Amino acid sequence: MSHSPMSHSPMSHSPMSHSPMTSQRQADRLSSQRSWPVPAALVALSAIPLMAGTLRLVQLAGGPQLMPADERFAGFPLPLILHITGATAYAVVGAFQFVPRFRRHHLTWHRRAGRILTVAGLLVAASALWMTLLYAQQPGTGDLLYVLRLVFGSAMAACLILGFTAIRRRDVAAHRAWMIRAYATGVAAGTQAFTGAIGGALPGTGELRGDLAKGAAWIINLAVAEWVIRRPTRAKGQRRIRAAAPAGAPS
Repeated sequence: MSHSPMSHSPMSHSPMSHSPMTSQRQADRLSSQRSWPVPAALVALSAIPLMAGTLRLVQLAGGPQLMPADERFAGFPLPLILHITGATAYAVVGAFQFVPRFRRHHLTWHRRAGRILTVAGLLVAASALWMTLLYAQQPGTGDLLYVLRLVFGSAMAACLILGFTAIRRRDVAAHRAWMIRAYATGVAAGTQAFTGAIGGALPGTGELRGDLAKGAAWIINLAVAEWVIRRPTRAKGQRRIRAAAPAGAPS
């Protein structure tokens, strides 16, 4: 039996097997593989304050005293409870909004999670302002940290509101930028665990040193946020797709 010429047809090696759509999938897969470490790192960054918050909730519920009690909240712990629960949802769920392929392929989830995160973030900001204004200052902190908490708590709320209004008018770029800034502000407590430790190791004493160390965490987070917002990720992705596409394929 003779071999059919179809067995060696040029169609078996058609450039359609390497179509732009296939190149797009490959680029998406590569982007996803590179993006998943980001939420893992963000959750890890928040691990210390989230663990401390969980222990505090256990303590307030009548559980074992696993950390020093904070008498400031003994009489009325509601704002602290709202702050911890809101921050937990905001830090963990918000981290997964940083995976582009996950957002694109689960758009309904992204939108619903975004609404939850907006409410949780506003809860975090409002409770932080509540505790700063109406409770005694934390021992060992000074007036500078008091002012910084008011400034960045208000800034976080403003970023969330601006991000929400931006997506309502379908301005995706502005929505992304404001939400990244809000998240960076909201998870600064994780960075403060490191800047506070570094500040504690420096020579000298006093409240100012500790206040500056904690304030540096907000500045660091927002600097990283601005870098993420302004980096040309879309142009890089388009260059990857064009590089993967065969010669003559439409770009």
